[in-house]
Amino acid sequence: MFTGIIEEVGQVQEKNPAGSAYRFRFLAPKVSQGLRIGDSVSCNGVCLTAEEVFSDGFSATAVPETLSRTSLGQVEVGHRINLEAALKAGAPMGGHIVQGHVDGIAAVISVKELDKGAGWELTIRLPDEFSRYCIEKGSFTLQGISLTVASVNEYDLRFAIVPHTMTHTNLNQVKVGEKLNFEVDLVGKYVEKLLGYRSSIGI
Repeated sequence: MFTGIIEEVGQVQEKNPAGSAYRFRFLAPKVSQGLRIGDSVSCNGVCLTAEEVFSDGFSATAVPETLSRTSLGQVEVGHRINLEAALKAGAPMGGHIVQGHVDGIAAVISVKELDKGAGWELTIRLPDEFSRYCIEKGSFTLQGISLTVASVNEYDLRFAIVPHTMTHTNLNQVKVGEKLNFEVDLVGKYVEKLLGYRSSIGI
C-alpha cells in the first residue's frame, strides 16, 4: 500500500524486452535505501516488485497485464518516473490509500500555470466508466500522486496543483494529449460493490 506522496523522481536507465514484458532498471538513489528484493515500489502509480536492488536504484518487470492497463510501455530510457516505496507501519499517512493497482489511463485536456506563482491547473478526461467514482474534493491518484479533485464536469476532472507538487514530481513535464496512469478512490469501489450486493438480495 502507498499514500501517493512521491518520495523521489527517478529515471529510467534501462528498458529491455522480456518476451511480451519489459524489464526496467530505475535510477533511484533515495528510494533504494532500505529497499529489499521483493519489496513493492510505486512507479508512476504502478505497483512493481523490486527484483534487484542496487546502491543507486532497482530493477523491476512490467508484465503484459500491467502494460495493457498502464502507460509504462510508453516510457523510454531517460524518462523521469514518480517513485514511492511501500508504506511502513507507523509512518505518517500524508495522502490517501493508494494500492498501485492502476485503473486505466486518462488523457490530459489542458495544463496551465496560474499568475504570480499561484500554482497550476490540470484537467484530464477519464474513460466513461470511471467518472462515477469521482466527486468534488475527493481523493484521486494520478501518476502515483495523491491529488484532490477540484471540480468534476461529466468525464473531465480538474485539479489545482500546488507549486511543491509541480517541483517534486514529473507533472512539470506533462503535455496536452499525454496519457497518465490513474487510480480512483478505493472506498468508492467497495461501497458500490456492497450496495450492489445488498440490492441483489433485497436488503
